[in-house]
Amino acid sequence: MIPNTAPAPADETTTAAAVLPQTPGQSAAKKFAGSKLFGSPASIAGVIWLAALVAASLTAPLWLPFKTEDQDFTAVLSGPTAAHWLGTDELGRDLLSRIFASAAGTLGTSMITVIVAVGLGTLLAMLAAAAGDRAENVISRVTEIMMSLPGTVIILAVIGAVGTNIPLIMGILGVLISAGIYRVMLGQAKSLQSQLYVDAAKVDGMGMAGISLRHVLPGLTNTIVVQAALIFAVGMLIQAGLAFIGFGPPIPEPSWGGMIQGASQHVYDAPWLMVPTGAVLALTVLAANAIGNALGKAPNATASHLPSAAARRQRAKSVAAIAAAAPAPKDSAKDTLSVRNLSVGVDNGVRLVTDVSFDVEPGTVLGLVGESGCGKTMTALSLLGLLPSGVSVAEGQILWNGTNLAAATEKAMEGIRGREVALISQEPMRALDPMFTVGYQLTAAIRRLRGTGRADAKAEALGLLEKVGIVDAARILKTYPHQISGGMAQRVAIALALSGRPRLLVADEPTTALDVTVQAEILSLLRSLVKDTGMSVVMVTHDLGVVADLCDQVAVMYAGQVVENGRTDSILDNPRHPYTLALLAADPHANHAADMPERLATITGQVPQPKDWPSTCRFASRCQFAGSACTVPVPLLPSGAGDGVVRCVKADELAVVGLDWVATDIPARHVLSLSETRTVEKDHA
Repeated sequence: MIPNTAPAPADETTTAAAVLPQTPGQSAAKKFAGSKLFGSPASIAGVIWLAALVAASLTAPLWLPFKTEDQDFTAVLSGPTAAHWLGTDELGRDLLSRIFASAAGTLGTSMITVIVAVGLGTLLAMLAAAAGDRAENVISRVTEIMMSLPGTVIILAVIGAVGTNIPLIMGILGVLISAGIYRVMLGQAKSLQSQLYVDAAKVDGMGMAGISLRHVLPGLTNTIVVQAALIFAVGMLIQAGLAFIGFGPPIPEPSWGGMIQGASQHVYDAPWLMVPTGAVLALTVLAANAIGNALGKAPNATASHLPSAAARRQRAKSVAAIAAAAPAPKDSAKDTLSVRNLSVGVDNGVRLVTDVSFDVEPGTVLGLVGESGCGKTMTALSLLGLLPSGVSVAEGQILWNGTNLAAATEKAMEGIRGREVALISQEPMRALDPMFTVGYQLTAAIRRLRGTGRADAKAEALGLLEKVGIVDAARILKTYPHQISGGMAQRVAIALALSGRPRLLVADEPTTALDVTVQAEILSLLRSLVKDTGMSVVMVTHDLGVVADLCDQVAVMYAGQVVENGRTDSILDNPRHPYTLALLAADPHANHAADMPERLATITGQVPQPKDWPSTCRFASRCQFAGSACTVPVPLLPSGAGDGVVRCVKADELAVVGLDWVATDIPARHVLSLSETRTVEKDHA
């Protein structure tokens, strides 16, 4: 609803990603993989172990103390000695030399399985996802036949036909495993094929192969890495198992499985013989799994409202600092939300929200208004402790019933979320699990939050659906989320938020994805809930029409700051900040039909990135009234209209100009002073 000459960020959650450190020329996938690979002690140890093993095996001829076939009959089945660091086998051969000499062959042939299995499985999945249902049916039937074949019997049959050809055997094993990889990859590939950017690529004339390689394959990278690590470990174990039963490399060539088989014959008279080879095999498998586990951790999605382990650790650090700085007062008003000097920042020190303060009394609705990228969603999510990974509350207090939510532990927040403070998501389908019926999800939430029995929870779920205006509540309880409309899903999401009888609702643009008629119904529903239950609501919205219809108080945010705050009627009728004036001028609902200009006003430029926020007035670069007085930091000042506040040194003068001037379409927009503004306005009239 706000015309703009330049694109703005999609939402506030993208702001956090935008200010994280970037390396020119480096892809996001590589940066993510590198950070995850070296982000945990287990993965670091795994990388070091595999790198050392590969390096030692490739350089084995240069440093090994003995050849693999050298025998020392004076030290048969000996333990570790100065001459033989890991001991000797039943023929007096040095274990250290044989283990590292055979490592390269074991790792290399295991990689054959990985390349064949993951490569073939991924290729088939992308082909099935792109070529349509007929091709998918054919490929799926073939892979099902492959999965039904006894792999062990096939491998033994190949050995009987061509002999012990380890590379060939591991390649055949990869083909058999690729059927399972195909099943894993297919669902994700089809999901990626249904994305809007794929449709846009088709419109641009890109072919099936180009779309699969450029848009689908990068999305499968995370799964490919995980599966590759697992199959690498499986390949080593199967190869060792074949060698253990006598189908390994020909004697006297060493192999890990053959060495373990030889050691098994001396378990009682030389138990140490099993330890070196078994330990190296076990550590290699564990290293591969540790690397796969580290790389397989998906990045925290901006839309996710579940705190990750990293987010919980970061929150714990922030909680300790905030609690030590300013303990929460115990005499705060009941069911009143008081946000004081709230600042939210990224781990690298960049602030996304700065010095935000507002109050929400029981039974009232506060609207957070502003363009995308102004910090509205970050402010709202901080009220529930659900900030994305890498983002945390840096300063300030969020006071609720004697508790500072900004300094509350994760365990304490678990007792508050849902029961006292609840969230209504912008997209209802994100709040509802497509795998379960509406009734199951509602009753599960009620039982968890209220501790009621199954029968009582079901009756309460039925009552909640009726409360949110669903007529056929009994039928809706039995349906899945994909079987209901968007407006119905939003009503169910509201019922889910009410399941714990909260006293504060945080609504993150709950009507954005709905059509106009359904929007009006949802707003009417929220208005009735506030009136009937006495709960309070924090409404994040772009729509000033929603603010006028529902909110008692409005806080206008720009570039992470509150620039104007006060009663809704006061701010809409008598705005004091240029940004508020501009928003109203760009809103057709704020202009009377008789005075509607031919073209609505626009706000030039866009909201700057957090790393580019100035220390002076943050709106000055887009403000038509900016002057020398705006080149210093501007605090919140009393607005002169009621009990509101405004962050502008020219607020009183702007009240004289009013909305009428801003709404006019004057070609010369570069006004140097308010006195010239009045002259231009008079001449234009």
